[in-house]
Amino acid sequence: MGHGPVTPLPVRDSLQAIVFDLDGTLYQDDRLGNEVHLSACRYLALLRGVTLAQAETLLKDARCGLSGSGGTMSRAVMALGGDLKELHRRFSQEVHPEGILALDARVQKLLEKLAGRFELYLYTNNNRALSARIMEQIGVGGFFKRVFSIEDYWRPKPDPVALQGILEAIGREPGETLFVGDRYAVDLELPASLGCAVFEAKTVDELLTLTQLTG
Repeated sequence: MGHGPVTPLPVRDSLQAIVFDLDGTLYQDDRLGNEVHLSACRYLALLRGVTLAQAETLLKDARCGLSGSGGTMSRAVMALGGDLKELHRRFSQEVHPEGILALDARVQKLLEKLAGRFELYLYTNNNRALSARIMEQIGVGGFFKRVFSIEDYWRPKPDPVALQGILEAIGREPGETLFVGDRYAVDLELPASLGCAVFEAKTVDELLTLTQLTG
């Protein structure tokens, strides 16, 4: 942990809901990330009329230029003139978690314990169809009361409108809510600014320390 001032785990009595990020948080696998990256580059190459290598450079530069807002793939593609809905249509067709991802019984057990005490939600910049396939592969789909994807607002993280909408949808105050993610600037900084508890988990071992909330 440690790319931002992550708050200590909150007192259990005040915490009612936990909102998890998906990619990089509940699993880590660079192979799937590479498929997403290549899909985005193919789209940009077609859109801009450049080679794949040139598209990769454009995307890299755009992400660096957006580092203040986390430098997400979605925001970078939009900055280069891409359409977010078309990008995610391509992700759904071209990215294949099947055969890459596998379940981790430790993560399943953690979520099972947490679900017995808290309301669990998922908030991801990924699209609904691909997120469902990823969750199926890692065996976590049945633990969340609701999944919030890019398709709920078409506003990539970090976004105050989408975040406020999620808090209203789950019916929880910031002080009752813990956000868990692997990228502080993308997943956690904005919730923290509203008074939510945040927890940065960049590895499964770090994620598993959340079991302290159930003890």
